[in-house]
Amino acid sequence: MKGKYKLVNHPSSNSIYQRVTVADAGWEHLNFEARLMKKGELWEGYTGEHEYGFILLSGNYSVTTDKGNWKTINGRKSVFEGIAHTLYLPRHTSFSLRAESELLDIAAGWCLAEADFPVRFKLPNEAAIEIRGGDNATRQINSLIEPGFGASKLVAVEVYTPSGNWSSFPAHKHDDRKLDANGNVLEACLEEFYFYKIEKPTGFAYQHVYTDDRSLDELMRVANNDIVMVPRGYHPVTAGHGYDCYYLNFLAGSDQSLANTPDPDHEWIFQSWKGKDERIPMVTAQMNQSQI
Repeated sequence: MKGKYKLVNHPSSNSIYQRVTVADAGWEHLNFEARLMKKGELWEGYTGEHEYGFILLSGNYSVTTDKGNWKTINGRKSVFEGIAHTLYLPRHTSFSLRAESELLDIAAGWCLAEADFPVRFKLPNEAAIEIRGGDNATRQINSLIEPGFGASKLVAVEVYTPSGNWSSFPAHKHDDRKLDANGNVLEACLEEFYFYKIEKPTGFAYQHVYTDDRSLDELMRVANNDIVMVPRGYHPVTAGHGYDCYYLNFLAGSDQSLANTPDPDHEWIFQSWKGKDERIPMVTAQMNQSQI
């Protein structure tokens, strides 16, 4: 994408292999970091005025905070072999996260918070699975930090798109806050990250980000560990044929919400599907249990 909306791929610095801050993105709310940590390595910090969501990509960790301690024992071997453990930390929380497996792959998203919520450690079997779409737009969504979770603004979901399928489609946007007569959010104004894992190292997906007036209109080829920033506009994805696609979405903005508006040119597709792709669901919490 043009300028500050390009794919971001920072060189590795210690265990950090992907990091985008609000300063990098040129927006207001959302930050992201992914680390590949060796056994015994620590990630220590203080949330300050931010709320944090840690998403386990693979491996196991233990974490000590000033609000409680937790440990994973059945972390998935890869994002394609189970559902994430999720750790939510509110404002003003100190933490020390230790890698307990030979390699730990973990991501975090954080944003400024306006209120305090309880710490929450969410197990894989607590994540609601939604099968969305139909035909070759069938995909699986695992709710990690969903609307109503107990967070100020942060939202996180992970999405599985089988080889050749479309996802985030029909395309939708969330860049103009709209309320109904009762004050309910019809569309939130949200910044969003798409962080990708592709099942095979040669794999890829395509993501299109565009606005109605095409002032933003970019098509990107994305590979493993790439991240795409969506500041505004519609943003559909398609998985390359032969390559199952995973992406982790973090969102933050006007509301702790996923309220959106579909592209009116493609709304008719919602009524066109004849069935579901039988490859979905691609992962379950039971897969995590087999890792113990």
